Amino acid sequence: MNLPDLEALALFAKVAEAGAFARAARDLGVSKATLSKAVTRLETRLGTRLFHRTSRQLSLTEAGRGVLAGARDMLAAGEAAEAQAMDAAAAPRGQVRLAGPMSFGLAYIAPALPDFLAMYPDVTVDLHLSDATVDLIGGGFDVALRIGALADSSLIARRMCDVPRYVVAAPAYLERHGAPAHPRELSGHDCLTYSYLATPEIWRFTGPGGEEVAARPGMRMRANNADALMPATIAGLGLALQPDFVVWHHLRDGRLKAVLEDWTAPPIGLHLVTPPGGHRPARVNALIDFLATRFAGAPWRQTKKR
Repeated sequence: MNLPDLEALALFAKVAEAGAFARAARDLGVSKATLSKAVTRLETRLGTRLFHRTSRQLSLTEAGRGVLAGARDMLAAGEAAEAQAMDAAAAPRGQVRLAGPMSFGLAYIAPALPDFLAMYPDVTVDLHLSDATVDLIGGGFDVALRIGALADSSLIARRMCDVPRYVVAAPAYLERHGAPAHPRELSGHDCLTYSYLATPEIWRFTGPGGEEVAARPGMRMRANNADALMPATIAGLGLALQPDFVVWHHLRDGRLKAVLEDWTAPPIGLHLVTPPGGHRPARVNALIDFLATRFAGAPWRQTKKR
């Protein structure tokens, strides 16, 4: 099997793009004779002329126009592959724009970044924290960490771990009001709600037998950040539905207790999200690999009590 004459196809595409052998030779830094020989070799192989040549003008033949589209695609693919290989071989450098949720970002992303920056001294990070869902493409972000059930989109998502959620309360609240035995009883309790839940006014649960319940919690306080609910929760002012990374240490130390433990809220997860597209710079891949390694095992659950 004879392989295609890739070099001749690439040089043909460059000549066609330049519109003249002399101009293409100057752009490529090779001799005009080298280009002429390559094109002649390709014409001989294909058995047809690709250019109409006169002393004053160079134009494509009908066969040349047919070959040009494929030659351009081949050249573009080769240049992209070469650029990707060179980028992968080079030490990561430049800025990465990273977005993440506020509570998780302050507790876990920001403390992890010094290790990343020490590993890659030529990389800088622009960190944007917000519980609102940012527009990765419109905002120019390279990667985001998101917690929740992701909506369908063109973004590329990689799930790193599950994030269980618990209904929690302080022992003092439970002593005064008792613990709900069924999600429907939440309507009779003071509840503290996170504004960015899919449905803040309705908490959904699945029971041990598969029963699905949509509960309407009694509203005492609402906030657009999970940590902002914690002082009121610990002070015994109500029940809160919180992700495990916010409450695990309070449950461990007894400041909070979980209720409705036979019921589960709809599953959510921690995701790495990137804009669509093929090649990513080495600096972005380096941060993605670092974050995936750091958070894949939900490290907050593995911290031992001192």
